[in-house]
Amino acid sequence: MKFPAMLVCGLLMLAGCATIAPPQPPSLELPKPPSDLRGGRKGNTVVLTWTVPTVTTDRKTARSRGSTRICRGSEPVLTQCGTPVGAAPAQRVPGDKKSSTTYSDTLPPDLEQSDSGFVTYAVEATNAGGHSAGLSNQVRVPLARTLPPPATFSARVTNLGVVLSWTDAIPHQESEKQLRYVYRVYRRVEGSPREILVGEVPAGGSTLTDSNIEWEKTYAYRAETVTVVAEEGKPALEVEGEDSPEVKVFADDVFPPAVPSDLQAVYSGAGGQSFIDLIWAPVPDLDLAGYNVYRHEAGAGAVKLNTDLVKTPAFRDANVSREKSYLYSVSAVDARGNESARSEEAGESVP
Repeated sequence: MKFPAMLVCGLLMLAGCATIAPPQPPSLELPKPPSDLRGGRKGNTVVLTWTVPTVTTDRKTARSRGSTRICRGSEPVLTQCGTPVGAAPAQRVPGDKKSSTTYSDTLPPDLEQSDSGFVTYAVEATNAGGHSAGLSNQVRVPLARTLPPPATFSARVTNLGVVLSWTDAIPHQESEKQLRYVYRVYRRVEGSPREILVGEVPAGGSTLTDSNIEWEKTYAYRAETVTVVAEEGKPALEVEGEDSPEVKVFADDVFPPAVPSDLQAVYSGAGGQSFIDLIWAPVPDLDLAGYNVYRHEAGAGAVKLNTDLVKTPAFRDANVSREKSYLYSVSAVDARGNESARSEEAGESVP
């Protein structure tokens, strides 16, 4: 078949404009090493957390995933993984979505009981063929003895709050090893995972009062023993021990407020009207609702004078008669209706 000369020339010109790219080498599918490895220790367990790589070293989407080797060594900087102490299984991540994973490593006894130094961790992400592009960033975890949690840990409700107590079993402070120990107590409201620190007590202490509670709630408490490593010229390091079993307590307010004190009764009269004014020291309870005022005469029982609770520490008794003597007492009442005992009596006479 013959083609017109113009068409042939046109095809030749188009062929001359085409550019042939050099061949691209095949991707090795090596996952990019994690750069956000973090580590924390509690008791003999070190928990490592990192983001699963989603791209390869040649900036392609990581499709060939293998396990992640867990590397541990006593040297300050790991140059290679050596014999891994464990492996995290391959994890599928849809698309380029970031996802974190964790691994828990149990320290061997010879490392856990060391009172100084560090252990270094890194992870090594591999492809399906077991090949990697190297180690992640590295983290150093302090080595120091951790002690068991406080024994006989218990909680009881008092009018001052929840009193936590335990048996003190911390050994004497080992100053030559620059170690000290403290008890630390945490609290959460039942049904919520959020914890708050109630406080800590140095070695030798065995009780702590949680006054920052709300009545009529159920609380769960736990305690731990913390090892503090203090080296001169360096920031102190803390290693948390294992948790005690949780203890639960219902903060039922069945406790009356404090008894009012310093009650005084003073007669006054104006324009033929007689009064006896009462004043007393205010009760500091935070849930105080008010006061009740009682009066009685010699040989008779006490009668409450107020219908509604008295909101301030003062009261005027205008229902008095001439040439009579009266004895007064005051009680405090909280928001749940708990009433204190009555104060010491104060007497006054109407001339």
